[in-house]
Amino acid sequence: MVRSTPTFTAERLAALQKSYNEAGQGHVFKFFSDLDDEEAAVLFEQLDGVQVERCNEFFDRTVRNPAAVEGGDKIAPLESGSFASTLDGSSSPDDISAWNDEGMRLIRANKVAVILLAGGQGTRLGSSEPKGCYDIGLPSGKCLFEIQAERIRRLQQIAASSDGTAATIPWLVMTSGPTSVATKKKFSDSDFFGLNPDDVFFFNQGVLPCFDLDGKFMLEQPGKLAVAPDGNGGIYEALRLSGALDWLQERGVEHVHSYCVDNCLVRVADPTFIGYAALRGAECGALVVPKKAWNEPVGVICLRNERYSVVEYSEISEETAKQKRADTEQLAYNAGNICNHYYSLDFLRSRVPDIEARLEHHIAKKKIKHVDLDSGDVTVPTKPNGIKLERFVFDVFPYVERMAILEVDRRDQFSPLKNAPGSGADCPETSRSDLIAQCIRFAEAAGATVEKLPEGREPSFEISALVSYAGEGLESLSGLTLAADQLINSLDDVVAV
Repeated sequence: MVRSTPTFTAERLAALQKSYNEAGQGHVFKFFSDLDDEEAAVLFEQLDGVQVERCNEFFDRTVRNPAAVEGGDKIAPLESGSFASTLDGSSSPDDISAWNDEGMRLIRANKVAVILLAGGQGTRLGSSEPKGCYDIGLPSGKCLFEIQAERIRRLQQIAASSDGTAATIPWLVMTSGPTSVATKKKFSDSDFFGLNPDDVFFFNQGVLPCFDLDGKFMLEQPGKLAVAPDGNGGIYEALRLSGALDWLQERGVEHVHSYCVDNCLVRVADPTFIGYAALRGAECGALVVPKKAWNEPVGVICLRNERYSVVEYSEISEETAKQKRADTEQLAYNAGNICNHYYSLDFLRSRVPDIEARLEHHIAKKKIKHVDLDSGDVTVPTKPNGIKLERFVFDVFPYVERMAILEVDRRDQFSPLKNAPGSGADCPETSRSDLIAQCIRFAEAAGATVEKLPEGREPSFEISALVSYAGEGLESLSGLTLAADQLINSLDDVVAV
């Protein structure tokens, strides 16, 4: 029985129960009187933090009464000329240089910040830690967080003014309930990977109740509501509610780069991308890579009902996916989405709140562990029994007035870590191989040769991001033949053969 609680009064409890009863969700209190004081307090605080009518509205709009598109969705590829590319001479070297120069100017003026989407766990990788803590097997043993932090540090060094004025790139890290504590501990234990802790801002993505198929909230335990992250599209509300947008405005930031933690090749605060988007006065931007094949399971940026959108591979027929452009013979639907985005801060602050009110959720039918309300037993289902609602970060695209899309080389900017070791694709081994191959290309572009190993042996060649962000500053390697197995932490300690 609930005897006394220091965190809520009988009046507050009665009011909360009334609101849930009126919303048709009063069943979540069924076991409340059986909880001890601490359990009751925890459940009360959890339920008090839920906007129950708003959640019901989400379910009604998404599941019961989804919006119909008159005449159906009309899908079309991006028009030639509607986006720029850094591939195959599509853009002049002068243009690319101008984009990079503008991005560096903005970084030097402390106008650029970075948002890291780091809510995922390494479960599929066989790890219980946040995915950002994962070591992909580099010679340095660095985890994804450290690799990315060192790219920020290097870019700040490059951008620092000759008069000694420092450049600062604030780093906002979006975690989830399961990853928040462990992520903060990793940063703290690692001395923030050499960054100033005052320049790092942690915030949590939101959660929504899990619904059964009839729209009723589910209990994970008698004293705990079943909830799930609201998708990476929850970033917008989370930025606002956490105070992150105000924090950025106070620091004078005007441009934001956002990316996912599981890409070991990401160019954090990519000056070329930021400069490209900023010079076009874009509200929002996206990096894309050409698809490997028509059937690669990746979403593509295209036009849906004449507005920018991401269409998942499962939404496109084989016939459509195989279409080619008449002028280039490339796939028409070729702009692979890699969750690498640009935003103006003004867009995030001024326009996104109104856009959010119009965004629909997406349905994910899942097997959800829950309490049987009749028996009180915890049930582990063998087939999907519930619904999780989520939004995607790209759901804002159709509402963007000025969009900037830039195509880049996959080899240099995209190697996702999605699958278990040994799976052969998008796994730790491919991430490691792709980053090492990039380091070798950096050295070769500087005029060096990397030692060839016997067939079947892969090199372990790594250039620290603190030495080079994107291949710059390696001129002293010219003419050298470099040992294939080495970690270059300083150009003074290079092993030549």
